[in-house]
Amino acid sequence: MSFELQSRRSKLTTRNQKKMNAIKIIKNRFVPINIENIDTDQIIPARFLKATTKDGFGKNLFRDWRYYNDDESKTRADFPLNMSQFDGEILVAGKNFGCGSSREHAAWSILDYGFRVVVSSFFADIFKNNALNNGVLPVQVSEAFLQRIFLQDNNTELTIDLEKQTITINSTGEQEQFEINSYKKTCLLNGYDDIDFLLTIKEEIQQFETQRA
Repeated sequence: MSFELQSRRSKLTTRNQKKMNAIKIIKNRFVPINIENIDTDQIIPARFLKATTKDGFGKNLFRDWRYYNDDESKTRADFPLNMSQFDGEILVAGKNFGCGSSREHAAWSILDYGFRVVVSSFFADIFKNNALNNGVLPVQVSEAFLQRIFLQDNNTELTIDLEKQTITINSTGEQEQFEINSYKKTCLLNGYDDIDFLLTIKEEIQQFETQRA
């Protein structure tokens, strides 16, 4: 094995990073934000990007929509995250979610708040990749199916089955398939980030290096 690969493997094995939680089936209530073109600056405003770890961003998720004049004592009662009837691990948002700048912090803030899944009829590509890389599942559905979800009451649960790639409105039985990259699907099912995945195939990597030498 090359010295370069040995050194890289040593660093990967000893890294100190919080492991991602696997996603298999999520059955939960949802929080609806029926707004289109939600950009990353609305998801997490730029003034909160100074932290160097992924922790703590959830408290500032949709900060400017949750409070008046950035004052936590002045809550916007009509914003879904502030409404007690809405709860769950699933965020359902309007078309073109995550547009704007490429900041990965948007995915960090969604996950840190407690959402494991975001449902929309369209995602910005960079946000979608950032979400997948950080353990958040973006589920893209048809516009008609999205509107059916928005019509449900606040007690309705959705079931997202990652293995089958289906999303179901439990109260009606309506279901749609969604697409996901096969590699990212494997990572989410097992709670792997890219480095975790490489460690699972280290024997294959070693064999390749040996054959190449």
